[in-house]
Amino acid sequence: MKINKLKIDLNDKTLVDIGFEIKSSLALVGQSGSGKSLSIKALLNMLPNTMTKELSIDADFELVAGKTLGFVPQNPFTALSPLTKIKKQFFTSQERVDELFEHVGLDASLQERFPPELSGGQLQRVVIAMALEGDPKLLMLDEPTTALDPNTRILILDLLKELQKEYEFKILFVTHDMNSAKSLCEDICVIKDGSMVEYGKMQDILQSPKEKYTQTLIEANFANRDFRK
Repeated sequence: MKINKLKIDLNDKTLVDIGFEIKSSLALVGQSGSGKSLSIKALLNMLPNTMTKELSIDADFELVAGKTLGFVPQNPFTALSPLTKIKKQFFTSQERVDELFEHVGLDASLQERFPPELSGGQLQRVVIAMALEGDPKLLMLDEPTTALDPNTRILILDLLKELQKEYEFKILFVTHDMNSAKSLCEDICVIKDGSMVEYGKMQDILQSPKEKYTQTLIEANFANRDFRK
């Protein structure tokens, strides 16, 4: 699918003006305030009425949240109701919930628990299972590993790669973490102040960034040069 144009304005000021293609998996990378969150909210149709949005998409499906579009938010601890059992937070059949739990590596017995009784990694797997309820064509990830420890982060990224092979969805991964982006995505779009500064194959840009901004992001994430391999 191709986002021909995604433009967001507020009071005649352009906040975001970008375009990109999601062939299989694309990382949308930038520092805080670069426009990443605004972009994902625009695709989820979550922008306030004070903002104007221009969106042109070429795809063989319509973006419908909860159906063709799955979303995994940044913090699993705030994504769920703490006073509702896990199984009650799904909107599909029990059989489907059991199937999803198996696919994300969770024991079905956890469905009887409340969110505060689960670890961060378990909660993120629950949220991923919820995002897969409608068998989405596109899975959007908003910094899904930020609240996780390093070991759990690696497990979640590996899980997402396995699920993509199984469900054949495309991935849009919004992050400031180049390390996680490299692990999950084939392509990358680097944005700064709402504009695209670099776009292409992940490995090419990691090896030879053209912009100082991209180089700074890379150096902030990698303590050595192993990322070039």
